Amino acid sequence: MLYSNTIGTGPDLVLLHGWGFNSELFNDLIDQYKNQYRITKIDLPGHGRSNDVEGGINEWCDEIIKKLPNNPILLGWSLGGLLAIKIATKIKISKLILVASTPKFVQSESWPYGIDEHNFRQFSDSLQLNLSKGLKRFVSLQTQDKTRLRALNQSIDEFPASTTALNQGLGIILTTDLVNEFKQLDIPTKVILGDHDTLVPQQISNWYDKANIKMQVLNTGHLPFFA
Repeated sequence: MLYSNTIGTGPDLVLLHGWGFNSELFNDLIDQYKNQYRITKIDLPGHGRSNDVEGGINEWCDEIIKKLPNNPILLGWSLGGLLAIKIATKIKISKLILVASTPKFVQSESWPYGIDEHNFRQFSDSLQLNLSKGLKRFVSLQTQDKTRLRALNQSIDEFPASTTALNQGLGIILTTDLVNEFKQLDIPTKVILGDHDTLVPQQISNWYDKANIKMQVLNTGHLPFFA
C-alpha cells in the first residue's frame, strides 16, 4: 500500500519524488500551488510511509497508478521523473513535467547525456553509508534557506526509505532506458533543468531541444524547485 495525500482545488497534479526522499519534499511547492491545482503527493514504494513493493520499475509504476486520479498532470523529480515517463506509456495523462530528470540516467556509447556509472555508484554508496546524513548534506548544497532545510531534514529522519527500496531504486536508475518510449509519447511535455546539476548533466538540454521538448534551465542544482 502506498501513502498519498491530496489537497487543493483545480486540475489534478500528481507529484513523484526522487530516490531516498519522501513526498514531504514538495510541501513548499504544494503551499504555493494548492489554490491552482488539486495536488496529490505520493511516497514511492518503500519510501516514507509507503510499503515495499517487490519487483522493478513496472511493479513500482503499477502500484503508483492505483493512486492516480483520472488523466492527471504528472510531475516527477529525479527518479520520480523516470517513473513518470514509464507511467505515461501505460495510462493516459494530460501533461508530463520532468524536473531534473531524464529518460536514461547513465551514460553509454549511444547516450552521452547521462552520468558515468562508476561516478554514480560512488555517489550512491557514499549516501548509503549514512543515508540521513548523506541526504541532508546533499540538500544543504542545493539551498541556503534554513527554515526549509530544517523542515526537510526533519522529514528525512521521520520518514526514512527502506534498504530494499533504496536498492530497488538504484537498480531502476542504473538500468532503465526509456529514450525510445519517451520519443513516442504524444502528450504535452515540459522539462525543468538546473545548470549546476551534477546528476543530470546540462548537455541533455541539447537532446531535449532537438526533440522539440519545451524546456526551462534554471540557475540551480539538482533541486530546481528549491531555488
